[in-house]
Amino acid sequence: IGIDLNISADQVIEAKDLIVTPGLVDMHVHLREPGFEYKETIATGTRSAVAGGFTTVACMANTKPTIDSPDLVNFIHLQAKEYGSANVLPIGAITKDLDGELITDWRSLIEAGVVALSDDGKTVMDASIMWNVLVLSAEMGFPVIDHCEEHNLTTGTVMNLGKISLELGLPGQSNASEEIIIARDLLLAEQTGGHVHIAHVSTEGGVDLIHWAKQRKICVTAESCPHHFTITDAEVIDHGAKAKVHPPLRTQKDVDAIIHGLAEGIIDTIATDHAPHASFEKDRGMQEAPAGIIGLETSVPLVITKLVNTGKLELNDAIAKMTHIPSEILGIDRGTLSVEAVADVTLIDPKKLQIVDSAQFESKSRNTPFDGWELEGWPVMTIRGGEIMMSKIKGNR
Repeated sequence: IGIDLNISADQVIEAKDLIVTPGLVDMHVHLREPGFEYKETIATGTRSAVAGGFTTVACMANTKPTIDSPDLVNFIHLQAKEYGSANVLPIGAITKDLDGELITDWRSLIEAGVVALSDDGKTVMDASIMWNVLVLSAEMGFPVIDHCEEHNLTTGTVMNLGKISLELGLPGQSNASEEIIIARDLLLAEQTGGHVHIAHVSTEGGVDLIHWAKQRKICVTAESCPHHFTITDAEVIDHGAKAKVHPPLRTQKDVDAIIHGLAEGIIDTIATDHAPHASFEKDRGMQEAPAGIIGLETSVPLVITKLVNTGKLELNDAIAKMTHIPSEILGIDRGTLSVEAVADVTLIDPKKLQIVDSAQFESKSRNTPFDGWELEGWPVMTIRGGEIMMSKIKGNR
């Protein structure tokens, strides 16, 4: 990328009336490889990413085997180089097999190229382990991505605890289950100097705690997901297990608080927590189905339709939360259109109306509660490293 570049071009793209942004960055996805390739692979997951306008994704460690050794990190790098349509950044596990007990070799994982450490999908319940990984975070400068659920309050639960769960007769988890761990780890970050990144914030109390921590200059960043700022636990009534996710969909009061947190900069980034599951798994019903929603291909239009077009979030702020801010948190040279930057670019048509049709997704999985929604503002071209990876613009692939 540059000004007055003295180069020739085989193709000129007309971007009039389109939004041109840096290639989008999602710092929280599950690509399921190795071990769960029937749900998603690096190939299908990154095709889903570029279909949604993302040129870079960071993949969580809850694979089988877990990304808990340099060999597994190298495997992800090699698979992404061979089959990836988007840049793939591995995140390493804090504990072996995410068991919460035996720690991995954190320093070796960082040296092998992980951009963060996380046991996402599970909470590190041992506070001494969190203390020690945050001490190393302060030394080496990486974020610790924190899945916040107090397991003693969440085991066996399938949705938010509240009016809807009581009506449906389903076991629910309280907001406190998330907020207890957020509070604990904010205090640990303050006293160690480490960088804690709170994943998928879903509660009003969580937003308040993060705001408190930022006022105290604690090294904390946070993300929220489109499903947590667009829909509530009432979706379970109509969509059942397709609306089952951890942390669960909450109440409208919580949704409003998440939106406020995004607008005020309390919540730094928007991430999808793209969590593919096979249809036969989601068909098992609320008690037996795994938790998770896919999000790479619906994130942009949900943000534009539900936040930008409603005046709840400025377009520039929304773009920042999906480009340069997650890049800065992860310490990568992406998310910018500055001179000499890598040519990762996303083009969005802000007026394009389209109905969500999961049957057309590039992802292997179809577990979304947004099927049939009419949304406005869709990615129409994704360019990675100067190469067009996806195009809905006439005359391009």
